[in-house]
Parts: sequence; structure tokens; C-alpha cells
Amino acid sequence: MTRQVDVLIAGGGPCGLVLAIELGRRGVRVLLVNDQLETAFNPQANATQARTMEHFRRLGFADEIRALGLPPDYPTDIAYCTRYTGFELARFKLPSAKDAKRVVTQLNGAWSAAELPHRVSQKFVEKCLYQKASELPSVELRYGTRLRHFEDVGNHVTATIEDLQSGGIEAVSAAYLVGADGPRSMVRQQMGWRYEGEGGIPRDFMGGRMYAIYLRAPTFYERCPHPPAWMNVTFNTERRAFMAAVDGVQEFAFHTQLKPGEDESTLTDADAKALFYEAVGAEIPIEILARRGWTAGHCLVASEFQQARVFIAGDAAHLFTPTGGLGYNTAVEDAVNLGWKLAAVLKGYAAESVLETYGLERKPAAVRNTNYARGFADSLGLFVPDPSIEATDPTGEEVRAIAGAYLEAHGRAEFNIPGVTFGTRYDASPLVLSTGESPPPDQANHYEQTAIPGGRAPHLWLPDGTSIYDHFGFDWTLIHFGLSQDTLASWSEQAASRGLPLSLYRSDSTEAEALYGADWVLIRPDQVVAARGTRDASSAHLLSYLLGQV
Repeated sequence: MTRQVDVLIAGGGPCGLVLAIELGRRGVRVLLVNDQLETAFNPQANATQARTMEHFRRLGFADEIRALGLPPDYPTDIAYCTRYTGFELARFKLPSAKDAKRVVTQLNGAWSAAELPHRVSQKFVEKCLYQKASELPSVELRYGTRLRHFEDVGNHVTATIEDLQSGGIEAVSAAYLVGADGPRSMVRQQMGWRYEGEGGIPRDFMGGRMYAIYLRAPTFYERCPHPPAWMNVTFNTERRAFMAAVDGVQEFAFHTQLKPGEDESTLTDADAKALFYEAVGAEIPIEILARRGWTAGHCLVASEFQQARVFIAGDAAHLFTPTGGLGYNTAVEDAVNLGWKLAAVLKGYAAESVLETYGLERKPAAVRNTNYARGFADSLGLFVPDPSIEATDPTGEEVRAIAGAYLEAHGRAEFNIPGVTFGTRYDASPLVLSTGESPPPDQANHYEQTAIPGGRAPHLWLPDGTSIYDHFGFDWTLIHFGLSQDTLASWSEQAASRGLPLSLYRSDSTEAEALYGADWVLIRPDQVVAARGTRDASSAHLLSYLLGQV
């Protein structure tokens, strides 16, 4: 018997799970298969950017995510040291999770946001996402199951899935298939789509073969003479590495550049410990929980993101070097973007042509973000330590001062990135009604809020202490500044006649009216401004245009 679903998702990482949540929240029937038995054991990604946290807030569980990982008062600094027990060269300070909730309400300008970033290992995030997805009646999660084969037959996709424990085979029929199945994506490969760009770019650090060790080091904080930090980066001629704190107590995700002659396939536990000891500058007790090799230096984007009823997202569509923490966050935005569009078509209020905007919008975003990540990797990885960096004489002090100044500037450039975080735009999309205005320039470390259609809706905190985002609906929102009841009735009637879920939000904030710069602003489900204008706009024509019905 063939199983019938609306969307079949291959891959149960953050991208696949967020997509399942977006669809499930809208009542779409989803089957997600994942070839692992459980969510991630290894820490993997370690930074949830502010935009991703805003989406988690929209979905209703940002506070739960912020409570995960490090203790609430643990500093999320980035510290650069010669070795972990050696000289501290620079430190970029960032607030703890507890402080972030207070600080965010006091920020404006580039960092006006509903949420600040959160430093938490992906292993914790995945567990939360799995739980949220499993609570949705229309979503089924099948871990320990893989997608074996699929075919787009025109009006649906046929597929076979295999239970990896029992060996049982099941036939599935889905309206759409999404491959969120990682860098070795079976879906991407069967479709014949290739990665384009640069892979494994060699650098002194963050280029070529790297080695990851997930470990427990219960005495690390006793032996390290510096204040705790979320990210610990070594800078010396022997062992360059970065290490993220996982639990703020004893667990760490350690990554080091392998040097010529170091063969990961022959490394023993003792060898792996020796790599870590070199970075620490001392032998301390550790327990290795997991270890593996991986390749840094990727700046890759798939040639296609969609063909007819088949899509790819996340690492299947783009592969990053992890500088800037952009890979996982770009994957979440893929899921949010694709989720509401699939639901709109399946629910019948948008034309199928709307789905073609997924690749049109998200591929340029992936190219943009992979290029930013490459730039951060170049800045850090091509800066080579002077041989005197650890010397205790005046020459060493001078060399460390020069390196510290460079690394402090690099830290600001890589981790203070409101432009990267909030600045993705879809100006060329048919799902944006252009006003002919030019948006502010795209800059990594600067962001200027604008309601020019095509970008993230401007944010502000309201006098009652709520974020303006808290007043948006889950799907479409019309924010207005005193439209007449007749005009509002017309908007509501036009939305209802199409089955479009539209929330109306009147704002009496003069600050919001100035920020949005229009009588009304139509905001998409992904909190992107679709259109704005004056009182006399034709809601019928505008909605038909944006939903692909003209």
C-alpha cells in the first residue's frame, strides 16, 4: 500500500526539522525520514544567529532554545590565545544568555532585533526542534529510515523508503519532495545538480583537512588562566585550533588544522589527545567522546535548488566553511522560505509558480553568505603566526601586541555582523512589489533598517515592552497606520476570497510609522516586506500579483 503525504522531507537536521514545523503548523501532511536513529550526538554548529532566533520566537520557542546549552550567566566571548594556558592575545566580549534578554530591549539601529544571537550547540537545538515537530498532528518523523529512490512523475513524486533496522521497504506518494539530506545529498545527486564554487581552499588555518574532537576536560577551567569564553582560538606555529564550550562545565568541541603528514585515518585516541594537548599547552585529563576529520575551505552552492516538484535545502544546497556561523542559519532561512510557499500552494491560495521563487530568492542568498564566510576564513586563516609569538622576550611582546590588534579587529569583523544577519534581500523576486527605491548597501558589519520591499521588516520595541514582531500574524500581516474601516474591510474580503490567512495590525506608534514610511505595509510569513503604499492601493490586484495569480 502506498503512503500518501503532502511533503516528503529527506533529512532530520535543523533544516528538515524547521521545515517540518513550518508545514505542520499550517496543517500540511509531512513525512520526514532521517537515516540516523537519533538527533545529533556531536555538537556540530555552535551559533544560532539573531535572525534564526527571531524565527524561533515567531514559532514560539525562542526562550526554550535560549535556555539550552551554556549556563545562563556564561560569557559568550571569543578569546584568542597563543595556547589555552598561554598568552591571551585578544578578546571580543559578548553578553551571556541572561544578559542578552535584557540587552536586546535596549538596542536600536543596526542591532534593533526581537532576539540577539545565542551560543548553543546544534545537538541541543535539534532535540528541541525534534520535540516541537513531533507534537504536530500532521507531521510524522521516521528516524532510522532512508530515502532509497524517488521519481517526479508529473502530478506527484513517487518514492521508496527503507527502515534501516528491519529492512522493510515502503512506497510513498508525495506532492513534493525536499532533500535536506546534507552535503552528500542523495536528492541533489539523483537530480544531477552539482556544487559550484570553491572547495577545500588551502589556508594556514580553516582550509583543507581539519580534525574534530568532542571531549570532556573536567579540569580545563582550573588550568586555563583566562576568563571563560564561548569560543577559544589558538594562534601559534604548531597547533592552530578553535574550541567551542558546549556545556560551560567540561564538554568542548575542539577543531584543529591538520598539518602535512598528519593522516586522520591513522590517528589513535592517544594521537588525538596529543593534538589537544598542543593547543592547551599542557597535558590535562580528557575523555574523547567522538572524533572525525572534515574539510574546511568550502564555498559551494548547488547549480539548482528546484526542478518541478523536487527541492533541496540546507547543506544539500550550499556548503560553508563555518566562520561566521552561517551554514546552519542559512539552512533555517531556507526552511522558513520554502515552508510557507509550499503550504500556500498546497492550501490553494497561491499559484504553483510561487514555488519557483524559492531558488530565485535563496540561491543568491546562499552565494552571498558563502562569500561572507569565505572572507572571514581568509581573514583568520591567511594571517600566519610569527615564529616569535610565544617568546617571553621584548620581541615576543611586540609580536603578540601586533597579533592581538589584528585578531581583535578580526573578531569584531566576524562576530559583529548585523548586516550579514539581517541584510538578506529578495529585490528581484516576483513575490516583492518593487517601489523603484534603492535599498541601503549590503555590508557585513553595518545594517540600516528599511521598509523598502524585499528585505526583513524593520524592527522596534514598543512602549509596552513588546517587539513589533510579536504583533504580526503567523502568516501574512498588514500593518497599517490608521486605514479606514472600508479599506480594511476590502483587504479582509480579498484575503478571505482567496483563503489567504491575513492578520491586520494597526500601529499607533509614530516611531513605527516613520520607520515603515507608508500608510500600510504587507509583510510575508517570513517577515519580509512584500509591498508598501498609500491608502488608495488596490488590494485585489496586489494580492493576485503576489500570489502568482496574474
